[in-house]
Amino acid sequence: MELDGARETSAQEGSSLPEERSPSALGQAFSKILHRLTGRDARGVKGRAAALQDLGALIEHTECDRLFEGELRGMPQVLEQVAKTLETYAAPPKEEEGRGDSHCQVAEKAAEVGLLFLKLLGKIETSKNSLVCPARKTGLRHLAGPIYIFAITHSLEQPWTSLRSREVAREVLTLLLQVTECGSVAEFLHGKNEDEKGRFTMIMGLLKPSLNKESWKSNPAIKLVFSWTLQQVTRPWLTHHLERILPPSLLISDDYQTENKILGVHCLHHIVLNVPAADLLQYNRVQVLYHAIFNHLYTPEHDLIQVVLLCLLDLFPILEKAQQWKGDGARPTTHCDEVLQLILTHMEPEHRLLLRRTYARHLPAFVKRLGILTVRHLRRLERVIIGYLEVYDGPEEEARLKILETLKLVMQHTWPRVSCRLVVLLKALLKLLCDVARDPNLTPEPVKSALLQEATDCLIVLDHCSQGQVKGLLANAVQSCEDSKVVKCLREVQQASEGTPFDGT
Repeated sequence: MELDGARETSAQEGSSLPEERSPSALGQAFSKILHRLTGRDARGVKGRAAALQDLGALIEHTECDRLFEGELRGMPQVLEQVAKTLETYAAPPKEEEGRGDSHCQVAEKAAEVGLLFLKLLGKIETSKNSLVCPARKTGLRHLAGPIYIFAITHSLEQPWTSLRSREVAREVLTLLLQVTECGSVAEFLHGKNEDEKGRFTMIMGLLKPSLNKESWKSNPAIKLVFSWTLQQVTRPWLTHHLERILPPSLLISDDYQTENKILGVHCLHHIVLNVPAADLLQYNRVQVLYHAIFNHLYTPEHDLIQVVLLCLLDLFPILEKAQQWKGDGARPTTHCDEVLQLILTHMEPEHRLLLRRTYARHLPAFVKRLGILTVRHLRRLERVIIGYLEVYDGPEEEARLKILETLKLVMQHTWPRVSCRLVVLLKALLKLLCDVARDPNLTPEPVKSALLQEATDCLIVLDHCSQGQVKGLLANAVQSCEDSKVVKCLREVQQASEGTPFDGT
C-alpha cells in the first residue's frame, strides 16, 4: 500500500522510483514530501497522513547506500532536516492552545512519526555490519539529536501523550541507543568515558533556540526535555557544560508558575550537586544561584519550599568556602543564618498544615548545620518550638515529631543557655505528654509511642542541661499523676538522670 503511494507520488512529480533516483532527485523527493506535510497548502488531516505514508514508503524502499550518501552529496543534511521537521510536526502546541482534542491529535501524530523513526533507525541497524553503507555513521550523527528530542518529549507521561504514543517513543529511544551502541541514555549523552565526546552539546545546541526568554513556552515539552536530559549527566561531565545549562535553569526557575519554579530549582539543585565548588565560586556564580533560590522562600507553596530548602542545604557548604573566619572577633553571620531567620519568621504565624510540616521537616538540618551558632536564633526557636508542640498535626504527627527532634538538637548544641529556659520548656513537654497520653483515638498507637519517646528523650536532655533540676521538679508529679503512660515516661526520665551529668559533648 505504502509502496503504491510512493509510486503515485513519484509519477506525479515526474520522477523515477527511489532505487533509480540520483542523489539530488532523492533529496528533492524528501523536500517535496516535507512541504506537503508542513506547508501552508497542506491538505488537512488526510493530506498529511498521505504525506507521512509516502515518506515511510520512500524510506523503506530506498537502498542504504543511497539514503546515507556522503556529505558532498548532501543526503545527511537532508535526513537531518527530515528528522527535525518530523520532530516539530509531532511537538505539542502552546500551553494555552493545548486542550482536549489538540492533545489527542498530538498523540496520534507522535505515534505516526515514531513509526517513521523506527523505520529509519531500523534501516541503519540492518546496515551496521555492511560494507556497502559506510556513510551510515555520518547520517546517524545528523539524525540522533532530533530523534532523541522526539523520544524524550513523548516517552514521559504528559497531557499530550497517550499509552500508544509513549510505547512507540520508548521503542524509538531503545532502538536509538542500540544503533549508537550505548548502554544507557547517560552514556549516549556524555560518552563512555571522560575523554569521549558525547552528544550532550549537540542536544543542548538543538534546544537552545527554544530556551530563551521569548520562546521557551512555545513548546511545553522543551523545559521537560531539558530538565530530564540534564538529570542524566552527572560528575565529572556536567562541569564542561555549565555555561550552557545554568542560564536555562535560572530562566525556568524564575517563572511565575509554581510548577516551573519547582522544575527550575530541581535543575539548579542538580547543578549544585554535580559541578565542583571551584567552578561555582568562579565569576560569583554561587551568589547568583543563592539569590535566585532564596527568593522562592517568599512563595508560600509547600512543594516549592520543600525543593528550595533541600537545594539551599546543599549550597551552604559551597557558600561558606568563600567566607573565611580568621578567629578575631565574632563569627560573621552566614547564609544559613539568613535562611533560618526567614524560615522562623514564616513559621510563627503559619497555620497551613502542609507548610508547617515542610518547615518543621528541615529545621533539624539547619540546627545541625549551625551547631553552637544556633544560639543566635534561640529566642525565636523557643517560640516556634513551643507553639508547634501545642498544635495537633494529623494522624502522622510529622511536624511535632520533627519539632521534638529539633528541640533535642538545640539543647545539645546550646546547652549553656538552656537552664534559664527550664520552666518554659518543661511545661511545654509535660503538656505534650499529657495531651498525647489522653488522646482517645485520633493518633495511631505507633505514632503516640514515638511522640512519647521523643518527648521523654527531650526531658532527659533538659535534665542534663539543667544539672538535674528536672528530676527534682518531677518528684511530686510522679506521685500525683494518675495516667500510667505519663508516669512511665517520668520514671524513665528519673532513672536516666541518675547517670553522668551532661557536659555538652
